[in-house]
Amino acid sequence: MKLHYELSGPEDAPVVVLGNSLGTTTALWDAQMPLLREKYRVLRYDHRGHGGSPAAPGPYRIDDLGDDVLELLDTLGFARVSYCGVSMGAMVGMWLAGHAPERIDRLVLCCTAATYATAQPWVDRAAVVRRSGTASIAAQVVSRWFTPALRSRSPETVAAFEAMLSTVDDESYAGCCDALASLDLRSVLPAIEAPTAVVAGAQDEATPPECLRAIAEAIPDSELFIVGDAAHLANVEAADAVAVILHEHLR
Repeated sequence: MKLHYELSGPEDAPVVVLGNSLGTTTALWDAQMPLLREKYRVLRYDHRGHGGSPAAPGPYRIDDLGDDVLELLDTLGFARVSYCGVSMGAMVGMWLAGHAPERIDRLVLCCTAATYATAQPWVDRAAVVRRSGTASIAAQVVSRWFTPALRSRSPETVAAFEAMLSTVDDESYAGCCDALASLDLRSVLPAIEAPTAVVAGAQDEATPPECLRAIAEAIPDSELFIVGDAAHLANVEAADAVAVILHEHLR
């Protein structure tokens, strides 16, 4: 799978890879880019069927999404990188750090989970998207990504992310839902060697802080940060706070 990607920052700087949440594109990280590209070679990519990446028939497993990234790193000649991911992007990061530890230098996991109590919501969502398309779920899904305060003061942000989700290929989105339905990364967490920053949004209902606390407790060299006034897309809603965490951890 040849993923769409964007490279920016000094060519001789350490490489930082940014992984997106389900239903978003490289634009998810726009707020952190001014800081990161000063000091790092920043690689942003789109998951299969998202943004500029080609679609692929599902179902997928998290292994498929992780292998996509390894193929991209090999294509670009990047032997070892730091990786920062949000939600599904962070799940890919956990998979990479657990299955290819020699490739991951430092790791940031934001607003994510290592497994889910039940697969049914993802099975149901995949079925709806295969039947009615991503646009049919956009408003409901994006409403959980931000706090009521953000939705009130910045409706244009909400509208932009609803539009972004609506552009994702239906079958690819459903395939990613299949991957999350079968997700269980708990066994790889103790094997992660990369120093890890774990970031939770205090008001995140999709992956509450206790999910991130469990991840931080399982990874040997990790630190938990809880960002106030943020829901699931904490790097958007609390952009400056997350940028500081990234900067301090990556250096």
